Amino acid sequence: MSTFQPMVQELVTPRLRLRRQRLNDCAAIRGLWLERDLRSNRLIDADGHPTVEEMRERLAARLAESDRTGLSLLAIERRDVPGFIGYCGLTVGEATVSEPEIAFEMYREVHGQGYATEAAGAVLDAARATGRSRIWASVFEWNAPSLHVLTRLGFSDSGRRLIDAERGDTLWMTLEL
Repeated sequence: MSTFQPMVQELVTPRLRLRRQRLNDCAAIRGLWLERDLRSNRLIDADGHPTVEEMRERLAARLAESDRTGLSLLAIERRDVPGFIGYCGLTVGEATVSEPEIAFEMYREVHGQGYATEAAGAVLDAARATGRSRIWASVFEWNAPSLHVLTRLGFSDSGRRLIDAERGDTLWMTLEL
C-alpha cells in the first residue's frame, strides 16, 4: 500500500480544466497518436492498430492502474472551448509509484500557446500535495518543444540516457519538488 495521497482527479487553471480520462476519450487519444512524429515509440501501424476499440481496452487498463497507484493521466480541455486537446499527468511509466514520471501530449493545433506548461505546472502542484519529492520525465532529445516545457518547469538533465540509433536518444529529466 502506498504511503502517498492519491492524485486529485480534477485540476483547474486560469485557461484549462484537467479531468480524469473517460473511455469516450479514446478516439481523441488515438488522434494524438496519428499526429506523432514517426520516431515516437507508440504509433498507429500500417494496419490501423491500435483501433479505437483497442485504445479503449488500453485506457480501461490504465484507469484500473490509476485506481491502484493513485496516479493519473488527465484529459486537458480549454475552459472557454469544449473538447479534448491533450493529456497531462503522472504515471509509473519507466519510473516508480514513489517517484513517478510526468507525461503530456497536446494536439499540434494548440502547440505554442503555453497549454502544456500550464497543465504540467498544475500536475506538479498536485504531485507536491501527494507527498512526493521527485518527479521524472523522459523525452526524446529531438523533441525541442517538450524539452523547453520541462526546462521551463525546472526539470534538469539527470545524466541518464537511453541510446537509440533508430528513434533517437531519450533523456531522463528530474525535478525535486
